[in-house]
Amino acid sequence: MINFYIASSFANKGIVQKISRQLKQLGFIHTYDWTQNERVASYEQLRKIGEEEMKAVKRADFLVVLLPGGKGSHIELGIALGAEVPVYLYASDDRHNDFDKTSTFYHLKEVKQVIGTEADLINTILFDFPIKGEVEI
Repeated sequence: MINFYIASSFANKGIVQKISRQLKQLGFIHTYDWTQNERVASYEQLRKIGEEEMKAVKRADFLVVLLPGGKGSHIELGIALGAEVPVYLYASDDRHNDFDKTSTFYHLKEVKQVIGTEADLINTILFDFPIKGEVEI
């Protein structure tokens, strides 16, 4: 069983759910689905969610960072890099590589950038984490 986690912003909730659904249909296991969370109203709730997300990133065999991401997704990127979890940085275009605005961490060898369609992302993951059987994307 290959585990994954997707980091992004709430603005990308629908795309995160779509990619998660596709990966799960292929047999991958989502370690934690933060898109199911309701709005939080206390610091205690924030702490509990933070603990769950941190554990989920560390349990993942790979992390997808779907751009544009929020502050939480960049913290999750840091957790993954620190835990030596492979990272796929996904965006539909390469605006994140604008030299004046990019992050140094986007260009580490541990981070594989995938620029293109959601199918490009899934195919890149499948190349690195092959599964048995026929796959239709």
